[in-house]
Amino acid sequence: MNHAPGERSRVLLLDVVGLTPRLLEHMPNLARTAERGFRAELRTVFPAVTCPVQSSLLTGSRPNGHGVVGNGWFFRDIGEIFFWRQYNGLVEGEKIWHAARESDPGYRVSNICWWYAMGMDVDETVTPRPVYHADGRKSPDCYTFPTALRDELTGEFGTFPLFNYWGPTASIDSSRWIAGATGHMLATRGSDLTMAYIPHLDYDLQRYGPDSERAATAAREVDGVLAPLLNRAEAEGTTVVALSEYGITAANRPVDINRALRRERLLHVHTQAGMEYLDPWSSRAFAVADHQAAHVYVRDRSDLARVRDVVASLPGVDEVLDGAGKARHGLDHERAGDLVAMAEPDAWFTYYYWLDDERAPDFATHVEIHRKPGYDPAELFMDPADSWVRLRAAAAVARKKLGMRYRMNVVPLDPSPVRGSHGRLPDTPSEGPVLLCSDPRFGEESYHVTEVKELLLRIAGLRQPRRATR
Repeated sequence: MNHAPGERSRVLLLDVVGLTPRLLEHMPNLARTAERGFRAELRTVFPAVTCPVQSSLLTGSRPNGHGVVGNGWFFRDIGEIFFWRQYNGLVEGEKIWHAARESDPGYRVSNICWWYAMGMDVDETVTPRPVYHADGRKSPDCYTFPTALRDELTGEFGTFPLFNYWGPTASIDSSRWIAGATGHMLATRGSDLTMAYIPHLDYDLQRYGPDSERAATAAREVDGVLAPLLNRAEAEGTTVVALSEYGITAANRPVDINRALRRERLLHVHTQAGMEYLDPWSSRAFAVADHQAAHVYVRDRSDLARVRDVVASLPGVDEVLDGAGKARHGLDHERAGDLVAMAEPDAWFTYYYWLDDERAPDFATHVEIHRKPGYDPAELFMDPADSWVRLRAAAAVARKKLGMRYRMNVVPLDPSPVRGSHGRLPDTPSEGPVLLCSDPRFGEESYHVTEVKELLLRIAGLRQPRRATR
C-alpha cells in the first residue's frame, strides 16, 4: 500500500542487526519489502557498532553530535569504564520523536529493545533487564514503560529469554520473543513509529563467519520469525523500513592492544585475591576495545607520540586516528579516546590486559558485559578446551533453578574461536549495511545513517517528500 504525498503513514522500523545484501538472498519475506518498495546502500558511521549507529539513526547526527562514541567508553568525570549503559540521557541531541512532535504533539512511539531505552521519552519501551538478586544471582526479565506492559508481554509470550539474547546460549528465541512483542504492540498500541531490534544475525556471524552455512541458516531463521510481523504491517498499511547497523566481515586475528601497552609499562593493574584488574587511575595509557575499534586514553599528552607508535606497530592495526583523524570520521567528542585505533578487515581488538591467564579476573570466564572493560565476543562460546564445560553449565543452571547461587564460568580465555567482527567502515557495499523500504516513493541509491531520521519523517508525512533518484 503506497501513500499519497503528505499523507500520514505509520512506520515499522526494524533494526535487523548484521543484515547485508548477501544475506538478504536467504530472506525472501524480508526481500519482498524491497520488491514492493526499494533497496538502498546504507552508509554508516565509524565505529560501526550498535550504540553509535543507533544514536545516529535516531538523531541524524554523527558521534561528535550525539556523544555516543562506542558501546562503551571511559567516563573521565568518574574514572570508570562502562559498557552498555541504558540511560537515554547519554544520547545528546534531538531525537526523531522530538522533531515529529513539533508538527504533531500527539506523535506516538513504541520502542522494543533499541538501546538507551531507560528514560527514553516515548510512549512505550521494552528492554532486556535481568533481576539482580542480592546474593549475586541473575534472573531473566525485562524493563518496560509503562510498568504494566511487562506483565502484559510476559503473560502473552513468557519471560523475556535473557540467556538466549546474549552469551553461549544466544539463539533465535530472543528474536522470536521480540518479533512477537512487536506484533502485539502494532495490534494494540497503534503507534506512529514502532521500533524493534532483531539481534539474531549477530550471533552466528561472529561465531562462524559471514560466509558460513550457519550464517545462511541464521538468515533464514530471522526471516521466518519476521514473516508474521511483515504480513501484519502490510495488511494494516504500515510502511516497513528495515535496516542494519553494520555488516559483519570474516575476522580471525585478535589484537591484544592492552597487553602491548602493558608490556611498554604504560598500562597498570592492581591485584586482589591473586587476580589482576585494569587500573585506569594510575595507567598512563589504556584501550577500551570495542570490536574493530579501540579508544585509547592517554593521561599525559607528552606520551601521545609514544603510545601512537606502540599501537600503530601492532599487527592487525590499520590506522590510528589522532585529533584530525577523529574529526574526519565525526568522532571528535570529549568522550572519545585521545587516539582511536582501527583494525584491519580480518582483525579485531581484545580487552585482555593480563599477561598470565592464571591472573585473569574471575569475571573473564563469565558473561559479564558490565564488568569487563571492553567488548568480549568470546562470551558467545563455551570453552572448547574444557571437556567438562557443558556438564558444569548444566549444574549451574540446576542451581539457578533451585534459587541457589551459581557460577557460569564457561567463557574461554582464548579468543581464537571468533570468526567475524565489525566496526570499521565496510570495504564494499556487499559487506555493509542495507536499507529496505516498502514505499517506492522514497527510493534512493543510497542513504547515510544520519539521513534516516529525515526519511522517517517524510514517510510519516511530517516532511515534504524528496523526489526519488531511481
